[in-house]
Amino acid sequence: MTLTSTPAFLRHVMLLDAASCLATGVFQFALAGTLSHLFGIPAALLTATGAFLLLYAVAAAVVGVNASRARPFIALFALGNVGWGLACIALPATGQLAPTVLGHAWLYAQAAVVFGLAALQWAGLRAPRTHLVC
Repeated sequence: MTLTSTPAFLRHVMLLDAASCLATGVFQFALAGTLSHLFGIPAALLTATGAFLLLYAVAAAVVGVNASRARPFIALFALGNVGWGLACIALPATGQLAPTVLGHAWLYAQAAVVFGLAALQWAGLRAPRTHLVC
């Protein structure tokens, strides 16, 4: 049995996704004005994405608690994580945002985290299911 095929793997990955979204969402939502000046990202964008992340965190936690029955939803979360990561990279590249050095670091850190979570989610979904027999 591999780590990714254990019954709890996807649950733990989804709960990690929920926790990271909760922390990021609270940070962005509560401190949007201050972060806007530090990151060079509009406060409205930080507030809106922070609020979205708070909702996403709740949904990820619900799916995580029910991971054994929610595999199709986990695939949607993996796709969402890839999309979020691509958006974090693309927005500054298009010139629609002019982030500071800290803003670039914030966006690229988010991209790295969500790409990592998506990889773990896909690994868990692709792993053969094993059932523990007692």
